[in-house]
Amino acid sequence: MATRTRFPVDRGLTARMLSTVFLLGLLYAVFVTVLVAVHVQLGFILVLAFGILFVQYFFSDKIAMYSMGGRVVSREQQPQLYGVVDRLVALADMPHPQVAIATSDIPNAFATGRDQKHAVVCVTTGLLRRLDEPELEAVLAHELSHVAHRDVAVMTIASFLGILAGLMTRMFYFAGLFGGFGGNNRNNNNQGGGQLALVELGMIVVSAVIYAISFVLIRTLSRYRELAADRSGAILIGQPALLAQALVKVSGEMSRIPTRDLRAAEHYNAFYFAPALAPGASLSSLFATHPSLEKRLEQLAKLDAEMRHGAA
Repeated sequence: MATRTRFPVDRGLTARMLSTVFLLGLLYAVFVTVLVAVHVQLGFILVLAFGILFVQYFFSDKIAMYSMGGRVVSREQQPQLYGVVDRLVALADMPHPQVAIATSDIPNAFATGRDQKHAVVCVTTGLLRRLDEPELEAVLAHELSHVAHRDVAVMTIASFLGILAGLMTRMFYFAGLFGGFGGNNRNNNNQGGGQLALVELGMIVVSAVIYAISFVLIRTLSRYRELAADRSGAILIGQPALLAQALVKVSGEMSRIPTRDLRAAEHYNAFYFAPALAPGASLSSLFATHPSLEKRLEQLAKLDAEMRHGAA
């Protein structure tokens, strides 16, 4: 699934990505079958689905950058940041990604792009201001691990299926996709209109259930891929404790960010190195995009102990 780099292969992540995409594909095959059974035009479904997938897959990096206010910077503009990325891509033996900065005081970073040749790594001005160079290197090793494992692309495809279900739910609710939608048949035939209303309600329920299942599958994969990126990034730089240090600092600095800014950023948490959660936010583990800080630190502590024991 991933082009070979010096990042360690994570077979658990690969298996989870394949199974998630398979289950979502199966889910949507059932969904399309139901749509065809109730006489929604297949051509419309395919055009809509492929149109959304095309935009998501080929323009997801630009959409993410625009949404988060990121801009690509040159080596002359950010020589220190480029120096960190240069060392990591040489160490990992992977193509050099585009480097970007987002003007935001929220200390964070993210990676996007459909493959290694079209990747972008972006850091916020808040992260640059708060982390020293070794800590920044640890965070970017985490982000480049996402690129190397291609889980960014898989998350993009998986998210497309969720977006499609959510869109279909809204369309069934607000617009007419069936022959009797919208009024004429209902006025002429109350019985037919009643049956049509039941079909519409049934499709809203079906598409909502599909969306809910997709949401849970994507969140489950998202949490695992963060643990995988922590592990791979720490192994690449050989310093799990340094990544743990950066993670603690970034998570701690979140408490200094105004609640309004954190709430505005929560929509992008699936992309971020560490989730931006406003005080009082209570997301259950089922809906979280990231594993808990405690779980991430525990994994890094175990890895650090293993590496020290192996070096002894």
